[in-house]
Amino acid sequence: MSRVLVTHGYFYRLDPKQWRDGRPYPPLGTLLAAAVLREAGHEVRVLDTGLSPSPEVLVPALQAFRPEVVVIYDDGFNYLTKMCLTVMRDAVLHMVVLAKQAGCHVAVNSSDASDHAGIYLEQGADAVVLGEGETSLLELVGHWAEGTAWKQVPGIAFREGEEVRATPKRPVLRDLDALPLPAWDLIDVDPYREIWMRSNGRFSLNVATTRGCPFKCNWCAKPIYGNRYNSRSPEHVVREIQLLHERFRPDHLWMCDDIFGLKPGWVEAFRDGMARASLKIPYKVQSRADLLLEPGTLDALVASGLEEVWIGAESGSQKVLDAMDKGITVEQIATARRLLGEKGVRVGFFLQFGYPDETEADVRSTIRMVDTLAPDDIGISVSYPLPGTPFHERVKTDLKEKANWSDSDDLALMFRQAHRPAYYKQLHRYMHRRFRRQSAMRHQDPARACYHGIGEGYHALRLRTIDRA
Repeated sequence: MSRVLVTHGYFYRLDPKQWRDGRPYPPLGTLLAAAVLREAGHEVRVLDTGLSPSPEVLVPALQAFRPEVVVIYDDGFNYLTKMCLTVMRDAVLHMVVLAKQAGCHVAVNSSDASDHAGIYLEQGADAVVLGEGETSLLELVGHWAEGTAWKQVPGIAFREGEEVRATPKRPVLRDLDALPLPAWDLIDVDPYREIWMRSNGRFSLNVATTRGCPFKCNWCAKPIYGNRYNSRSPEHVVREIQLLHERFRPDHLWMCDDIFGLKPGWVEAFRDGMARASLKIPYKVQSRADLLLEPGTLDALVASGLEEVWIGAESGSQKVLDAMDKGITVEQIATARRLLGEKGVRVGFFLQFGYPDETEADVRSTIRMVDTLAPDDIGISVSYPLPGTPFHERVKTDLKEKANWSDSDDLALMFRQAHRPAYYKQLHRYMHRRFRRQSAMRHQDPARACYHGIGEGYHALRLRTIDRA
């Protein structure tokens, strides 16, 4: 068996937008990888870099523990790691160098490493664990511990001379209940609680109930869990929530699945399990408008504690939704928003601007949708071509030199579009200002909560930003 230091490469402090937001989550996927290695008998410690100031925090951890293996294993359940920000890539590459200088075997697993294994191997990593990593990592570390040949392990990439080689893919995990619960005892959760209480007045923790997404939105990358959907049993999830409740007393949960409760009957069984355990913790999920309209789903969600749903609305233009292969309609978005509101559930809309061939009329349709449907919150991005997606293949000949955002507030449009980048920066600010103003008006006078003034305000925005670009 080996001494294994498990860490990760997302530093909230290096992403100014997320650090200001004050809603950090512990590295759930990292804790699960640590639990798998510990269950196999390895001596495991976790260095949680999430709230640390820089990758240099690895140095004292290496000196104190003297590990034989360093595993840099990102939390694949957190959407922030899927963005593959350059500031985080640079931090991980520096950690690889530090670990190799300490004489350790080094394995890396992340969305970015799965897409660009050569970058990490060139920096000195011994292996990149591709995609869903627990089983491959366990086998890899086992070979390193025993000093046996390891380059036949399925699901890894490594260097041989100047070439990068990858072994055959490993079959995906289907029985997720066979995995141990995340090693929550290996990190200090109190600093997360302190930040949450200071910025939000309550404390939230993260839970993952599924892996993957079976839908085929053509801009969405799935480098870790793929275009499939496997679910833990409701009973297994309830057991984890009960552990979190007893140990940490969170006020709120983020169910960080790409799609929550898709499997028929799952939500109803989850509701019943939570009731049997006498648990009622408010929680937030991501879902699709069409799924929320399935008979009985919404009532079961609300009964189990649902407080907030984020819907991938993306656009108020059906033309754009169809071009994205979203598989939903603007009418379904409107119906879901209305029904959720009637049940007292908060609704957030993910919105996306800059998709190829989006016109000013499409942009106005999105603004009108937000004005009319009045979600409780919005999140805005511009179309971001991620490797391995049909969208990336479509625009790759138009990609500029910049291939990744530096941080989550970058919003650079990395391919040619009808407008210059400054336009989308201004549109982002305009939408948020307009949304805040409309929200304030609704609280003051619900009768005024309707669409108004879109032509004049938006047209002025367009002229200003084009002139300045």
